[in-house]
Amino acid sequence: MASTAKQGPGRVSKPGGRVTPSSKGAASKGGSPKSGSPSGSVQSNRYTPPIDRSSKTSPRWFGILILVLFLLGVLIVILNYADVLPGGVNNLWLVAAIGSIFVGLLLATRYH
Repeated sequence: MASTAKQGPGRVSKPGGRVTPSSKGAASKGGSPKSGSPSGSVQSNRYTPPIDRSSKTSPRWFGILILVLFLLGVLIVILNYADVLPGGVNNLWLVAAIGSIFVGLLLATRYH
């Protein structure tokens, strides 16, 4: 039976229902649902080759460099406030410390 309820102002009736096929409908029409998928979506026909593991790993020195840059920045800040660095307490030392920490952070985003 068709619904005779009036629609509110500004509402447009949209025909149809489900646009994408359900997982049950895809399986009955010959499509195979993706194995292990909780949503039961249909498997794509596009092939994506796996990424080579050697291209994903960073060299050992890369992680060590990141830690050294972080620790160097912290050490410069501490030594600056302890008045141990040449030139006394100077803002240029703090700029160098922040720069060192920032470069370490940038390298950390590239680490695999």
